[in-house]
Amino acid sequence: MKHLTRIFTAFFLALTLLTAAGCASTEKHEGTGEYVDDSVITSKVKALLFDDPSLKSGEINVETFKGVVQLSGFVNSSADIDKAVEITRGVSGVVSVKNDMRLK
Repeated sequence: MKHLTRIFTAFFLALTLLTAAGCASTEKHEGTGEYVDDSVITSKVKALLFDDPSLKSGEINVETFKGVVQLSGFVNSSADIDKAVEITRGVSGVVSVKNDMRLK
């Protein structure tokens, strides 16, 4: 009976470790927690860009991967680009900003 208990214990321990490893992140894939964090960052950036009356936020795309925010789309002036980047850098959790915005 002790032998059977040890086998079950070892099996469930291995299963738990494999499950935890499956949720871990790699260089190209986010873990579950990182995905949620990035979604929050993206939402905050979009909300702040939307609240700024000088920006047409509907034309600015925001994507986040491991804290790196990529801004893309078209804006009217270089001042709009600078403003969007400045707003994005002010959001907590943002590691860096990749600017791929273009002038119309």
